[in-house]
Amino acid sequence: MTAPLQTAAPFAFSAGPLGTLDLTGVFSGMGMVQSNWLASDAASQWDISNAQVFVQKTTGWFQFYLQGGAYNLAALGTPFLSTSNTLGAFYGPLPVGYVTLAFGNFSVEAGRLPTLIGAEDTFSFENLNIERGLLWNQENAVNRGVQLNGSWKRLSAAVSWNDGFYSNRFTWVTGSVSLALNAANTLTFTAGGNAGQTKFQTAATPVQNNSRIYEILYSYKSGNWFVEPYWQYTDVPTNASIGIAQGATTDGGALLLNYNFPHGVSLALRPEYIATSGSAANGAVNLLYGPGSSAWSLTVTPTYQRGDFFLRAELSVVQANGAAPGDAFGQQGLNNSQTRGVAEAGFLF
Repeated sequence: MTAPLQTAAPFAFSAGPLGTLDLTGVFSGMGMVQSNWLASDAASQWDISNAQVFVQKTTGWFQFYLQGGAYNLAALGTPFLSTSNTLGAFYGPLPVGYVTLAFGNFSVEAGRLPTLIGAEDTFSFENLNIERGLLWNQENAVNRGVQLNGSWKRLSAAVSWNDGFYSNRFTWVTGSVSLALNAANTLTFTAGGNAGQTKFQTAATPVQNNSRIYEILYSYKSGNWFVEPYWQYTDVPTNASIGIAQGATTDGGALLLNYNFPHGVSLALRPEYIATSGSAANGAVNLLYGPGSSAWSLTVTPTYQRGDFFLRAELSVVQANGAAPGDAFGQQGLNNSQTRGVAEAGFLF
């Protein structure tokens, strides 16, 4: 969990030969109102945002983590999808689950793993903002595979062989390297890409499954401040055999900012900008709001947490530039902006 929410103290219980296990969870609901909604969406929405439990073993050479339940993956600039449909279209009722073999500063993990890519995590309670951002839409979130982790002094690294955007085709390699400059400052480089190419696509496996992605992240965390700017570059190469007549790239950056005030109140801010290459004339693949389009967003999220209870509100605006007719917002996809107000409340237990 990045910030600002703090998880509850785990409930520890004995599981016989497995030893002591930790149990935690989250239950929350969300509501949304928005302008210029798509024909497949509505002016207002509400649903369960999280109803999950987490069971983990964190000691010994054999460890594991299981995360099960319901979740919603609301993201800026995309139509709202109900929680029940999200479960069916994405990662099912057990989105994350893996075993870990730990040997000192080295470990091996296998199963359904959180991606190594990006500054924002998959589930709303893990992030500064309720909705994930425009850059997050270019990244994978959960992948099945094997991951190696290691650390030495101020340096930590991980590399994974996996199925990328949940494609069940194990052709992706991702990696990350982090250097702790001091107790407050960390510099991270992440990269990943598909060593093969596939025409297979679903909601969880978009055309970006054929991409390469690179990110540089800097994070500062000290006292009441959390600051994380990052840059992202992606490339979907031309491959006519799988239907990509002309490839395209994206180039963008974002700033994640949070400040904790007294009495459980915090304020998060996220400005973003992303641009794509190509044009409709050369038949480039659409990675945003049409070939050659760009967009910026601004999201403000105040949060209140007292004990296990939390309450968050959010106001966001997305502005698309150079959007192709039908690929932006509104009933006909012709509006270039969308404003949303979101509220989320729940318990971390």
